[in-house]
Amino acid sequence: MSWFRRKLRKLTTTGTERTQIPEGFWIKCAGCKEIIYRKEVDSNDRICPKCEYHFSISVDERISLTCDVGSFVEWSANLTSGDPLVFKDTIRYRERVKRAQKKTGRNDAMVIGEARILGWPAVVGVMDFTFLGGSMGSVVGEKITRAAERAIERRVPLILFSASGGARMQEGILSLMQMAKTSAAIARMGERNLPYISVMTDPTFGGVAASYSMLGDINIAEPGALIGFAGPRVIEQTIKQKLPEGFQHSEFLLEHGMLDLIVHRKQMRETLGRLLTFFGFKEAQPVA
Repeated sequence: MSWFRRKLRKLTTTGTERTQIPEGFWIKCAGCKEIIYRKEVDSNDRICPKCEYHFSISVDERISLTCDVGSFVEWSANLTSGDPLVFKDTIRYRERVKRAQKKTGRNDAMVIGEARILGWPAVVGVMDFTFLGGSMGSVVGEKITRAAERAIERRVPLILFSASGGARMQEGILSLMQMAKTSAAIARMGERNLPYISVMTDPTFGGVAASYSMLGDINIAEPGALIGFAGPRVIEQTIKQKLPEGFQHSEFLLEHGMLDLIVHRKQMRETLGRLLTFFGFKEAQPVA
């Protein structure tokens, strides 16, 4: 009898042979907790295709989705924050602002300009949450005031998109003063019967929620947006009670009369266009 023996090659794996998945290829949805192909989310206007959770979007994406193509003209882009308090926490405030400017390519957390939405003229402002959490300091307050004043000059509606953690603590009382300043500017629009539409996105908190963002003639929010003054954990610790389910979400606020509409991102331009049609401001007036 003859015998033979098969030689088996020993299989080995090394790190270089493994399939490498590029970083950021997948994204976890904060709504349904599913892992989703990032390109699928991006191609769907940054909306989860499974549960329709609205991810945050950039200022440029917001303008592109809202305004008519090529109609947005930005103003006051050169305004930058000072450091009147010479503030320092872990780093100096000046350095923190410089880092935010380098990261975002913008001078501060608010972009304002004039545009058309379905052919209707309007002054539009969009907050950039990636710039120090969309915090409201003197520049943000000044830009909102300028936007309201330009809307008055041009006799057109004002539309502001909010996404903010609140007042910018590094500017102290000067930041808190922007609450009164922006509210007064919005009030001057009301005195002249000019409409102000506030659109709140996730998140809208603190001094922003406590001032201009809640003063709209029409208050709109995206689905599932967190909106409030203090965070839910702070409130629970203060009142020593468990908060209702869904507290501070846009659906809860709509049910309790604090919002007029919840509008899906894909329907935002059409909805704003219908509102502008209702208000009937056909043409902007020339600046004197």
